[in-house]
Amino acid sequence: MGARRPQGRAPDGCPVDFYALLPPAGEPEIVHAAIPARASVLELGCGTGRILRPLAALGHPVTGVDESPEMLAHAADLDTVCARIQHLDLARRFDAVLLASHLVNTPSPADRSALLAAARRHGTRLLVQWHPPAWFDTVEPFDTTRAGIRYRLHSIRRDGPLLTATMDYTTGEGTWHHTFTARRLTEPELRSSVREAGFVTAGWLTPDRTWLAASAA
Repeated sequence: MGARRPQGRAPDGCPVDFYALLPPAGEPEIVHAAIPARASVLELGCGTGRILRPLAALGHPVTGVDESPEMLAHAADLDTVCARIQHLDLARRFDAVLLASHLVNTPSPADRSALLAAARRHGTRLLVQWHPPAWFDTVEPFDTTRAGIRYRLHSIRRDGPLLTATMDYTTGEGTWHHTFTARRLTEPELRSSVREAGFVTAGWLTPDRTWLAASAA
């Protein structure tokens, strides 16, 4: 494996240098197909801008929010705000709010409610990416390479609805490690959380049901 790269991490443990290298994996196309042409997009938890940058190239005015200044340093070409999402109030409205990267599976129900409330304060259309329950029930350690990046998932631990695991990422630049915890949500629990934030769920955007669209009630 490559040399260890212990550089900067976001508050959730994501390795900043790796995410600066990580290309999008179809997310911009999913979002673009789900919203009108030139619709403005706010991404909550935008990281280095890997989703927003292609959306901007597709003609969407984009704004990203992240609490990590190290992440946002790699998105200097975009309109960004450094802030905690839970307390965000930009006094602006957007055509679509994006909550990607499985943020809705945060271990804390209170944080999930706060994330969705922030989305509602800023728009009437919501696009959410989540880990379906089947992922929690079936995920096992793996070691695979995609697009030149080696992904190795290991040290999986289950504790009720919580799953903790470590992912190693290896490229020609080195190796990074990220230990994360995610909460298993059922579909009714996801829809209930979205509804409590003031949205009505509209339907799935992908055949694997990992992206949910909703509109303001």
